[in-house]
Amino acid sequence: MEPMPNVESYILLLLALIVCGKWIAFILMCPLLVAFRIRKEKSWKSSENQHNRTADKPDEAETCATDRTPTRKSFLHKVLQTPQYYFFGYRRYIDFQVGLIPSHTIRNFIYRKIFGVKLGKMATIYWGAEIRDHHKLKIGRGTIIGDQVILDARNGIEIGDNVNFSSNVHIWTEQHDHRDPDFACNSSAAFKVTIGNRAWIGPGTTILHSVNIGEGAVIAAGAVVTKDVEPFAIMAGIPARKIGERNHNLRYEFNGYPAPFY
Repeated sequence: MEPMPNVESYILLLLALIVCGKWIAFILMCPLLVAFRIRKEKSWKSSENQHNRTADKPDEAETCATDRTPTRKSFLHKVLQTPQYYFFGYRRYIDFQVGLIPSHTIRNFIYRKIFGVKLGKMATIYWGAEIRDHHKLKIGRGTIIGDQVILDARNGIEIGDNVNFSSNVHIWTEQHDHRDPDFACNSSAAFKVTIGNRAWIGPGTTILHSVNIGEGAVIAAGAVVTKDVEPFAIMAGIPARKIGERNHNLRYEFNGYPAPFY
């Protein structure tokens, strides 16, 4: 008699394929993701030099899904556009998945080598980060990015050395124009956000486009920053206003040893 098939083995194999399938697909997609990122980097550098985003506009789904007036399109046009939107959606999906990998080493490798984040030595990105346009994000040496942050780098984000982000910080560099009849997106290299060395961004803070936060500044929990912040200022409120000044003699450096699995 032939031995009965091991049903439990088949079930375990099926579960393994279900669990690992998205990562197998990700590995297969990596060359395409890298090629796309390199193309976008070249386009961004070119448009940044010209101080406009005209050259970086083909991926309209990435900026705002509703930044055009609805028009009737031919069937062929829709067919040609479909892969672009699916690819955009896949990149957004896999970004969320990477943020949940319980390993800093693996996450950092993917952020640097696949997605193109300029991640300094000893910098830490904690669990659950959501990043848009990774290749336009620069994070300095020793900087700590807290859990559940949103870094919208579509118009560029540059974070200095030894900066501390608490949990649930949101940075937005692009937004819809409420005055525009087509609800189009405002988009400009001038909307870049920069944060100086040793700044401390408190939990639940929101930073809007075009903001420059000076060295050593402190943004209190829950603040909404809409304008530039001078170095060493302590800011609080909605919109954020100066309520004090921090010690100017800062010398601490973060050691780059994050909490494991998180």
